[in-house]
Amino acid sequence: QALSEIAGMGGGGGGGSDLQEMRARPLAERRIDMHGFCNPSNFQRSPYLSARGNIASIFCGSTEEGYKAYHADKYDEDKNPNGIINFGTSENKLCFDLMSKRLTQTDMNLMEPPLLQYPDWKGHMFLREEVARFLTYYCKAPAPLKAENVIVLNGCGSLFSALATVLCDPGEAVLIATPFYGDITQSVFLYGNVKLVYAYLDSKITGTSTRPFQLTVEKLEKALQDARAEGVTVRALILLNPQNPLGDIYSLSELRDYLEFAKRHELHVIVDEIYMLSVFDESATFHSVLGMDRLPDPQRTHVMWGISKDFAVSGIRFGTLYTENQDVANAVASLCYFHGVCGPVQHKVAQLLRDRGESVAPYWINQVYLRANHARLKAAHTYVTDELKTLGVPFLNRNAGFFVWIDFRKYLRTGTFEEEMLLWRRFLDNKVLLSCGKAFECSEPGWFRIIFADKTHRLQLGMQRIRKVLEEREQEILAEEKEQPCQSDQDGKADSTDEVIFVSRHQEPACASSSNLGDLIGLLQQQMRSSDWLQKNTAEQFA
Repeated sequence: QALSEIAGMGGGGGGGSDLQEMRARPLAERRIDMHGFCNPSNFQRSPYLSARGNIASIFCGSTEEGYKAYHADKYDEDKNPNGIINFGTSENKLCFDLMSKRLTQTDMNLMEPPLLQYPDWKGHMFLREEVARFLTYYCKAPAPLKAENVIVLNGCGSLFSALATVLCDPGEAVLIATPFYGDITQSVFLYGNVKLVYAYLDSKITGTSTRPFQLTVEKLEKALQDARAEGVTVRALILLNPQNPLGDIYSLSELRDYLEFAKRHELHVIVDEIYMLSVFDESATFHSVLGMDRLPDPQRTHVMWGISKDFAVSGIRFGTLYTENQDVANAVASLCYFHGVCGPVQHKVAQLLRDRGESVAPYWINQVYLRANHARLKAAHTYVTDELKTLGVPFLNRNAGFFVWIDFRKYLRTGTFEEEMLLWRRFLDNKVLLSCGKAFECSEPGWFRIIFADKTHRLQLGMQRIRKVLEEREQEILAEEKEQPCQSDQDGKADSTDEVIFVSRHQEPACASSSNLGDLIGLLQQQMRSSDWLQKNTAEQFA
């Protein structure tokens, strides 16, 4: 049935629909959009595959297309200087020196019989005990976390897949706010045939919102009620904290509100905290769900974390789930047979997390790794955001993760997802890979995510290539507007007021300092120099 629905889509993909049209469509139709950029009209059904196999074979998006192109033409300073620079895949490439040195020390090299034999499918107990101690410390848990509640799998993608399978029946749904990390879609769908229901977040600050793309309980309530009105059964809520791609960090009061909402509706809550140690500015504070004094519904609250982001080792597939619900734990463990972590890697991860030295706190992690990692992330973030300010490009200024959420709407003439896709391909043609907003199910065309956790020379060259595309696009739009001046003012483009809102850092209400005022004045000067507002608004035009 799903395959016939996909095949019947034609060439559509929601590209030309604006936000109102998208929301007006029935959920049953909107959920088809999870297939993103795959084009079913060109799809040839394979006689060698089942219906599920055929669906899996066309389950591709801009992220997969760009990822394949990058691996076929990787940038290398010496061997391939004209290759593609990858600002699309969320990896930390700043700490290879630290991690390679730590992972090759003598305590990492152990090969004993238990490591070469089948383990407890939940993971070796020595590792689960270490994970419990590690999370107790870094999540600031009010009481020691228990190893019996820890399960180890080969990455958080496997955890999403396993949880969706054991919490939902085929055809049921999980609630998530958009934009979100798009690979969650295939994680919950390919095995479990579980759909996602979207709570759409907007860039405009309206109602009770105090910042762009703010998640509120009202938006969750509306999405849930809309789904139920169409007969869709929603079993769970996914929270990403810190949020990918926005970089938002939820406050304790926000977390409590979301969890209370889930409890009222008897929803499980899957909390992904995979960037919890990648908060790189001291002005921002991360709050883990595991650090709360009281969980509203502990039997339905499940927290995941992994080392791929925070320890810059995305090639080592390791993720962990913490849940007090032993029914859920045992059901997920039965799937660990397919998603296990090999014994030698379990030993290495335990040693990595155990690195305490003489103090209670992990010595190498705190004093060496995190200190250096945060400094490098902050420097790279500052470089990229300074470049964006110079270009007059609005963005969300956050302090967590490896990414910046950028507003390229002023470079879209008509403000459609087709035009967003064309801009994405243009970046790729100019050998820089970004992620476009449609890949995150963003409801507004023109938003892009850029990864900044990279070495300086690649950041510099990549930003040069981005600047070239944007300057060419700006000239094209100016030429088009001269030919068709009546279309020069498009809805959805950022005006100068929007730019200030988006670029300024969101903070809790506080007294503005003189340095913040200086930053704002400098920012306004940069935008006046870099935008075409002065050229468009001459005295002659006003007359």
